[in-house]
Amino acid sequence: MTCYFRHLQEIFKKAGIEITSQNKHEVDRVIHELVGVDYKNCPATWKEVKKRIADDKEDFVFQLKTAWKNHA
Repeated sequence: MTCYFRHLQEIFKKAGIEITSQNKHEVDRVIHELVGVDYKNCPATWKEVKKRIADDKEDFVFQLKTAWKNHA
């Protein structure tokens, strides 16, 4: 769980998401849902997140920010 979070600090900052011990599981669930991967499948999620960031980083930031706001 959250095995890829250390790589996403810049993305979280741009999306305005502060990761805490209280919200990291929910952020993880939102990311899994956003990329269409079953929850707790960390390697597949990280693979898809990397692909989307490479394709269009700003769009991924926007999508994550929107998904997190709609979730909260």
